[in-house]
Amino acid sequence: ALDLEIQKVKLRDPEVRAKLVEVASQPYSGPKVFGAEPRPPRWELIYPMDDMRYDKPSMAQIAKERGVHPVELMIDMALDRDLKLFFRSPIANEDMDQVIQLIKHPRSVVTFSDSGAHVSQIMDSSLQTHLMSYWVREKQAITLEQAVREVTYNTSTMWGLHDRGLVREGMVADLLVFDPNTIGPNMPEVVRDLPADATRIKQTASGIKNTIVNGEVLLTYNEHSGATPGRLLRS
Repeated sequence: ALDLEIQKVKLRDPEVRAKLVEVASQPYSGPKVFGAEPRPPRWELIYPMDDMRYDKPSMAQIAKERGVHPVELMIDMALDRDLKLFFRSPIANEDMDQVIQLIKHPRSVVTFSDSGAHVSQIMDSSLQTHLMSYWVREKQAITLEQAVREVTYNTSTMWGLHDRGLVREGMVADLLVFDPNTIGPNMPEVVRDLPADATRIKQTASGIKNTIVNGEVLLTYNEHSGATPGRLLRS
């Protein structure tokens, strides 16, 4: 509840820092955690996120190297960025060997997301561009053609949307024009564009020239054209 400048001063106070370390080190006694709600820190699964490079050391590893407690490390890293720093805390599927098995499994549908939910905590709409940049381009674990099929035909077919997912006469003309050498997620940002000045996490992509919906250009390099070719679907 304090002004940010006062928070910065207090976060440099040795007594306050010691108290935060103490509280964060206590055994968790709250309700069972199921989803995206706050949870006890597992420092080996918390990562500083100052760029979109995915493979980087955890807070536990960095703290051990520097000989400090992870809480103090988090405070120092945040203060160094004027409290403008993301920390990534995965909810599930952080074992990359298991993740690639899931991606390759013939009965898995792995690229749809609830990127419109929990918008102050989670930004899932980078799943598809992460697949292209990380698993295709960086790791070469799957082919570009396999990845395109995952984000188009496989997903639309699983959801019963049989009029899309393929480039074929008579299908819905939803297309993406992208560069396979540069496509990837951009760094998220916190914006205040919801009702009541509420915050959400926003994330755009690089390497995508056009998003085409029903044959009309909707986005060009993340800029909306003003076209509204879609149709609202209600249950």
